[in-house]
Amino acid sequence: MIIAGVDEVGRGCLAGPVTAAATIITAPIQGLKDSKRISAEKRNILSVEIKDKSIFSFASVSNSQIDELNIHQATLLAMEKAIMKLTIQPDLVYVDGKFTPNIRVDCKAIIGGDNLIPEISAASIIAKVYRDKLMTQLDKKYPLYNFAKNKGYGTAQHLNALKEFGYTSIHRKSFKGVVV
Repeated sequence: MIIAGVDEVGRGCLAGPVTAAATIITAPIQGLKDSKRISAEKRNILSVEIKDKSIFSFASVSNSQIDELNIHQATLLAMEKAIMKLTIQPDLVYVDGKFTPNIRVDCKAIIGGDNLIPEISAASIIAKVYRDKLMTQLDKKYPLYNFAKNKGYGTAQHLNALKEFGYTSIHRKSFKGVVV
């Protein structure tokens, strides 16, 4: 049986896409757990190993699509796209959280799965590393918002920048705190 795991990152951000990763682990990987419980340095190291020892894919849904759909539907869409982009079709997909995307593959939602199921943990880690790099790149275009540090989350500094400079083309205008 081919098992995949899928998780998202960036759901609660005020800027940037929501990104999902899907993984099918092909060799043992030590130290897998929820990406939020691992230092950035360890995540980066594990991300390389995960990519070497799994079949994986990424998918993002833009801030404008998030504004059109809502964050819940955008998250499910990112997950669906990531699963469908895998080069091997899994028999079962474990999804972190309460909800599963509406696809023709058997999916099982597992609350806290990113700390319980290795395939979800792996997806959690590579999704976070992937999106963090994207937000660091966007920081060069929008340096006033400090995306390299806050990754688009609503930190005090980010909220102050929104008040002072307004929103950018990558902000989620449907999110509280963005349009002031």
